[in-house]
Amino acid sequence: MEKDIIELTREVGRQLQREEAYIAYQAAKQAADEDMELQKLIEDFDKVRTDISIETAKDMEERDNDKIRTLNEHMRKVYAKIMTNERMIGYNDAKDEFDILMARITAIIKQSAEGEDPDTTDYSASCTGSCATCGGCG
Repeated sequence: MEKDIIELTREVGRQLQREEAYIAYQAAKQAADEDMELQKLIEDFDKVRTDISIETAKDMEERDNDKIRTLNEHMRKVYAKIMTNERMIGYNDAKDEFDILMARITAIIKQSAEGEDPDTTDYSASCTGSCATCGGCG
């Protein structure tokens, strides 16, 4: 008996989890999640972002612009620390590679559903601006 489309999709899912890009992404994600210094920075960033939102939501006469400037300055410094963290860099690099793989998979499926030849269609990272010929954005 021939496999149905759902079983074939599940097989694609199993194969995806064997891909080097997936394995590297999961390892980088775990390393970032287990980096307590990085997690503290992310928590600090989120708190400051919330504080900025609360302050900017106030009426103009109640708003403390000096506090907003101070919070924004602090947020930029924390963000810079986050983005230069070794594990965050590794996570972002691995995620970028995995995202490219997922874009290719999605593009091939979408374009095939639109009548393109599954053996030749593929994702192109160069966007022409015309969504009619592209399956890359999702």
